[in-house]
Amino acid sequence: MGRLDNKVALVSGGARGMGQSHCRLFAAEGAKVMVADVLDDEGAAVAADIGPNAVFQHLDVTREEDWAAAIDAVMENLGRLDILVNNAGIAESAPLADLTLESYRRVTEVNQTGVFLGMRAAVRPMTESGGGSIINISSIDGMVGMNNLTSYIASKWAVRGMTKTAAMELAHLGIRVNSIHPGFIRTHMGSSDAKTPEEVHEHLEVYSARMAPMGRAGGPEEISRLALFLASDESSYSTGSEFISDGGFTAGYPNPGVNPV
Repeated sequence: MGRLDNKVALVSGGARGMGQSHCRLFAAEGAKVMVADVLDDEGAAVAADIGPNAVFQHLDVTREEDWAAAIDAVMENLGRLDILVNNAGIAESAPLADLTLESYRRVTEVNQTGVFLGMRAAVRPMTESGGGSIINISSIDGMVGMNNLTSYIASKWAVRGMTKTAAMELAHLGIRVNSIHPGFIRTHMGSSDAKTPEEVHEHLEVYSARMAPMGRAGGPEEISRLALFLASDESSYSTGSEFISDGGFTAGYPNPGVNPV
């Protein structure tokens, strides 16, 4: 407990899934947290449930004016900014030949442009706070290719590259920048074919058992604990790196211990 005492964090996409998990763990470890999302009712409910150390802010990560308002709000309400988690993301699946330009742009606007705008917006307040940690949530799809996910792959590889460039540019300001690359995690975004959380989780468990050496999907809290390490001073010499949490998926493909279906 207390690993983030006296720190302030802004988490985009904080209303549900991994984002909500990050917010809850950071607050439990002593941080004040801004839960930022386009899902106003869900985000406000998360902040209220966390308690007095959390506030909600509407944030569409593709809009410069929303980022400016979020930064103004975090400085006004919480006094500083030490941690930014660029967590908001979407995925749309289609074969390359059928992928529309509109779908491609929609995914890259949120996943890639949103991360760029977030990092850029954080530089001034973090510099004023004496430094900070930016954590960009990429994916194993920022490490390898995968069928039918051209737009998602493009955005997540871009996040990995932007992370390294930002780390080089901002190190002298005391701002560290790293990326996290989750594997198959039990959230709504884990499967575009399933309708309910139960169906999503079942799909992920079956796929993970076949493709990941550890034989299971991950929980959001497992990624949050990695984010906590990067947000805390325990990772003070880590910047410009990618941190993978995927049950061993990227160690070898396909899993040599399983016969692919």
